[in-house]
Amino acid sequence: MKDALMTIIERGDFIKSLPNDKQEQSSGKSNKSVSSADSQTQIENDPTIVSDLIKSSQTSIEELKHNIQRSSGSDLSDFILEDIQILKKILFDRQSFSVFMAAIDASVWINENMNKWLGEKNVADTLSQSVPNNITSEMGLDLLDVADVIRPYPEVIDYLQHVKDDNFLEKIVKFDGGRVTRDAIHAYLNIYGMRCAGEIDITKTRWSEKPITLVPMILSNIKNHEPNASNRKFEQGRLEALKKEQELLERLKQLPDGEQKAKETKRMIDLVRNFIGYREYPKYGMVNRYFVYKQALLKEAEQLVQEGVIHEKEDIYYLTLEELREAVRTNKLDYEIICLRKVEYKLYEKLTPPRVITSDGETLSGKYKRENLPAEAIVGLPVSSGVIEGRARVILTMEDADLEDGDILVTLFTDPSWTTLFVSIKGLVTEVGGLMTHGAVIAREYGLPAVIGVENATKLIKDGQRIRVHGTEGYVEIL
Repeated sequence: MKDALMTIIERGDFIKSLPNDKQEQSSGKSNKSVSSADSQTQIENDPTIVSDLIKSSQTSIEELKHNIQRSSGSDLSDFILEDIQILKKILFDRQSFSVFMAAIDASVWINENMNKWLGEKNVADTLSQSVPNNITSEMGLDLLDVADVIRPYPEVIDYLQHVKDDNFLEKIVKFDGGRVTRDAIHAYLNIYGMRCAGEIDITKTRWSEKPITLVPMILSNIKNHEPNASNRKFEQGRLEALKKEQELLERLKQLPDGEQKAKETKRMIDLVRNFIGYREYPKYGMVNRYFVYKQALLKEAEQLVQEGVIHEKEDIYYLTLEELREAVRTNKLDYEIICLRKVEYKLYEKLTPPRVITSDGETLSGKYKRENLPAEAIVGLPVSSGVIEGRARVILTMEDADLEDGDILVTLFTDPSWTTLFVSIKGLVTEVGGLMTHGAVIAREYGLPAVIGVENATKLIKDGQRIRVHGTEGYVEIL
């Protein structure tokens, strides 16, 4: 995308230059470096800042759950629109933003300086392993703990291997171990049940609405892992990060002005480890809120079904909040609108958007300008260091995720829900993403080599092929 954008800018005919363009550019540059340094210096390196922000977010969600119950009918739409303003304040809170920006800036600082001083690339990847307060990586580890609860009960495992019924949690209690299984899955859903693939779309089915989605992942965890794997995985990553930190600081001290270099590096490492985990929390808070809205809206939809205004409660997915408010107020709706939008949605689903499209409708695709790569290399972005070989599993939906230990996941994109699969893989390749997207962050924290932004990866790499992922240099080889 960057290369495509640069192509447009360098053409010179698309964006007209302002008369004082040079002045604009130079002031823009100086501002950028100030803001980058600011986020590191403005914020105190205090881990309690993160726990306070998390606590505040949780309190706010509990208040929302309580307050939304008082709204119904056309008032509900108004209530949600008002609450979205509260959500915006939380998402763009200055302190919250400073926390993860400080960690991102510190990562960049570490990578640049360790490369310059010690000739080591992307060391921040190793230093980011097993950091505290990362709600998305905890989600993957907690599902390993659910597998541990179920592991001793063969009847339950056998039932789960053949289950097709969405109400399986009610029926599972008749087996030995069924009650503890149900309780463990419910406890998991209490924390993560509002998540799902494509979760930013409020209409997507959440795990707590369809818990059977988790079953293949739970069975995969039982098959691929020993008991207590979550603690071992986390501890292994923590020790690797600590070992890397000690090694870097020792080597830096041997250099000219080494004590100062080591001191500054230690400060940056602490910023990364204290704050980078929080990068995942704002989205979790947002999706929590969305699910509260969704449940309240679907209650209203049930009322509309009873009144015969709509045919099924999911019909409201094709209305705006304003249209829904009007339908609730008047008990009237032109059902043709919903039929038409359903048809349009099916059509739009088949489209593949280009990476960059101009306002004139011109589409551009950029290229990675890299040298010294093997002739047959498939190029992408290096987002998590290391080199790994294994069997490629090309998976387009989570429900198809039948993974063996040591597989490399190849997919279109990963959002937080996909990262529950990361405990069973050894590497990651995706078509879409960047350095700070969820998949990249969790790959680094789990210590998985990853290359993302690989155009047509799911077509170029065939399911079952052996591949080698070069996470440090950013390319994939088919072996």
